Amino acid sequence: METVEEAEGSGGPGGQGGLICASFNQDTTSLAVGTKNGYRLFSVTSVDRLDRVHESKSPDVYIVERLFSSSLVVVVSLSMPRRMNVYHFKKGTEICNYSYSNNILAVRLNRQRLIVCLEESIYIHNIKDMKLLKTLLNTPINPTGLCALSINHSNSYLAYPGSSAIGEIIVYDANNLSTVTMIPAHDSPLAAITFSSSGTKLSSASERGTVIRVFSVPEGLKLFEFRRGMKRYVSISSLSFSMDAQFLCASSNTETVHIFKLEQHSHSRDEESPTWSAYVGKVFSAASSYLPAQVSDMMNQDRAFATVRLNVFGQKNVCAISTIQKLPRLLVASADGYLYIYNVDPQDGGECVLVKKHRLFGSDEEEEDASESEMTAALVSQSYAATVAMPTTMPSSSAVTGYSEDGGTKKGEVIPEHEFAASPVCLDDENEFPPINSCRGRSRSGQGRRT
Repeated sequence: METVEEAEGSGGPGGQGGLICASFNQDTTSLAVGTKNGYRLFSVTSVDRLDRVHESKSPDVYIVERLFSSSLVVVVSLSMPRRMNVYHFKKGTEICNYSYSNNILAVRLNRQRLIVCLEESIYIHNIKDMKLLKTLLNTPINPTGLCALSINHSNSYLAYPGSSAIGEIIVYDANNLSTVTMIPAHDSPLAAITFSSSGTKLSSASERGTVIRVFSVPEGLKLFEFRRGMKRYVSISSLSFSMDAQFLCASSNTETVHIFKLEQHSHSRDEESPTWSAYVGKVFSAASSYLPAQVSDMMNQDRAFATVRLNVFGQKNVCAISTIQKLPRLLVASADGYLYIYNVDPQDGGECVLVKKHRLFGSDEEEEDASESEMTAALVSQSYAATVAMPTTMPSSSAVTGYSEDGGTKKGEVIPEHEFAASPVCLDDENEFPPINSCRGRSRSGQGRRT
């Protein structure tokens, strides 16, 4: 999970409530935030409204991950950084807890697997009964807990750094518990990695932050290469594909969020439409063959399709692209304590327009609209928005049942086959997700702890 750390001396709600982390769920329909005072879960299915689904007073939460739109949530707090708690928040019960040999840096989950990442090891659990299936020991030092898990549980690919010195990516099959491939992605160490929803694409960025690449999975072939910028190195904090894998967004410690469009350029189309830009493109393409390899590669890299200029600078954030009320939107959860929603023009790109700003916590629970001028600009500059239908009532989020209280000795029941549909599914507490065995109480040195 991407972590949003509070900027020191920050004004506004971020400085008061202490935003520690934020993460979107697997299909970007929910946002989880952890603060000094607890954590909150929000439903992100409307532009104008941010519905709070659940709130807990557990203090100092720095990891909170929700399984799709279910009631299964994983929480880790600063007071017990080696302990992972799994809750059924709708019933208000703890499903299980596990303790590890070192601090937990990241947790990833889909409907088959739950991944716990430590600095030098990775634990793979079966999410149906929380049984520890595999421990990857002596992995390269990974101080930020960088890893990614495909939300497509039919493959459950896991990606993590293969080196602490260069940008190698290990792709591991968490279903069959075997290594798939190693991708030499960058010359510098990795800063961000993410899978597309199908698990067939993997994007990465290095610590330099200038180039973002997309690879095919499991083949490991480079499909796209995007240049974020040339003037300075930046720290990429968040990478995320849209659910249809047509767009990829990247945020960093700068004020700009970049959106890239994943489309293959057709030479035949350029020949059919002899525009000035097509002519210039041909000239550059021809000239690149006579230039040094480094310059040639730079000329062949695609630039951002759309951008967003944030009002805050230097604060960490997480971004995602989601279709809300039939339109693509860029969502940015920032360490200043707000969720920003922007319209994205899927045809022409360009500068995205802020349409809504939601406060994530605070004593008065206020929500703030974008300024009137920004709202007017949205309607004028993005004509496609005029075709939007009236907002429809979205289905309320449902949940999964918890584990039974029997000490983790029995195997979990099998999830029905319809749970493995390709499209996002809301889990029904009583019918679609049978009880899963619980774990509560023994400690094992150097291993996951099941209760």
